[in-house]
Amino acid sequence: MGLGLRLYHALPGPARSLVASLRGAQLRTRRYGPETERLVAEAIERERWTPARWADWRADRLARLLHRAATRVPFYRQQWAERRRAGDRSASDELRNWPVLDKQQLRADPRAFLADDCDPRRMIEEHTSGSSGTPLTLWWSADTTRAWYALFEARWRRWYGVTRHDRWAILGAQPVVPFGRRRPPFWVWNAGLRQLYCSSSHLAPDLAIHYFDAMRRYRVSHVYGYPSALDSLARAALEQGLAPPPLRVVVTNAEPVSAAQRQRIEQAFGCPMRETYGMSEIVAAAGECEAGTLHLWSDVGVVELLEPTADHGGTTGELIATGLLNMDMPLIRYRVGDRATLPSDSAPPCKCGRTLPSMIAVDGRADDVLFSVDGRRVGRLDPVFKAELPLREAQIVQRRLGAVTVRIVPAAALLESHRSIIVDGLRQRLGPVEVTFELVDSIARGPNGKFKASVCEIAAGERPCPSAGVGGDR
Repeated sequence: MGLGLRLYHALPGPARSLVASLRGAQLRTRRYGPETERLVAEAIERERWTPARWADWRADRLARLLHRAATRVPFYRQQWAERRRAGDRSASDELRNWPVLDKQQLRADPRAFLADDCDPRRMIEEHTSGSSGTPLTLWWSADTTRAWYALFEARWRRWYGVTRHDRWAILGAQPVVPFGRRRPPFWVWNAGLRQLYCSSSHLAPDLAIHYFDAMRRYRVSHVYGYPSALDSLARAALEQGLAPPPLRVVVTNAEPVSAAQRQRIEQAFGCPMRETYGMSEIVAAAGECEAGTLHLWSDVGVVELLEPTADHGGTTGELIATGLLNMDMPLIRYRVGDRATLPSDSAPPCKCGRTLPSMIAVDGRADDVLFSVDGRRVGRLDPVFKAELPLREAQIVQRRLGAVTVRIVPAAALLESHRSIIVDGLRQRLGPVEVTFELVDSIARGPNGKFKASVCEIAAGERPCPSAGVGGDR
């Protein structure tokens, strides 16, 4: 723990909230300005555009981005120069001619992705949470920052009947209170963002009532957080019969949501739950509309699928995306690290009336799909854990082909019939695998506080080789 954090934790509760509020005021000034309402209105208008109008808008934006990247961004300029010297005459104005970009390349030299006319000292430096423990460094201009948060306001708030001016709560991984604390408060009030920041690290069944009381006392209208953290709180609230605070919506991000989690969260919080998808690299984003469809935001990026296969009534593959918002640090055909399922082109339009394309599901981290004996990549294994099973949490770990270990935090006695349900479900999806069970008190989160439902620990060289192929530009 750094000296600054130790000093912060030594402060009394009101002083910690003051520190958080000062930081919140700084972030509010960065994220929102006099142009915000205009940007929000424009974003909402675009949601009803015709496909032809969307195509023209995106083609113009993409053409400008590719030209700027090829001529003004050191990494890409050098890449194209080397290709030209090697006799490659591919046109740089066609997205399909650009190679896939890995996070490792970005992490190795992030400044090489900044345009020549940009000074990082005058930009906003952002960092990803770093699911591998190694964060990425990114730079946003003031315009990019406000454009992104206007989209956030339009589609992660206005769709749900709330605004940034409403009080809200977040279940986050930041150490806002000392880790060993066992008495409330487990939160700080950030007046700058009208935000009740609640620690997800202190979620224990006997402390759930304090979280609900704080949300009620601070009169928050909506709650935002990881599904696993929200589900932990929901389970405790249901088991104890806690009355929910008067919320309009619960918004999730950063992890896939299972049907059982959604059911518990909506029941415990007494309001709809909406799933969202996004990342600090802002190359792709999505939000769930009132009809229950997860809509991709066409103005954020162009998405493609690598190694596509038919699955879930659509096409599943590794997601790559080209960001359209950040012209100063462009990421082109960037390997996001997630797998996703997109519907077929013949899928009917959403009942909500928006023309934004849909995404059937985010299947989780690309490096944490599991492998069947016959070489298939298998994601979305959460249906194996049915709502009636007595589980608090569960995680599937694969260390070799043909075998998995299921780690379980039980809510009650795990009977042989319960184990059989899980084994049957896994074998339906993974084939004839050996299944062992490991009962644990808790399941560790990653360095960023996220929960992994599936973990693949098979060495890269021992994994089945996928077939080659690239999905079309969606």
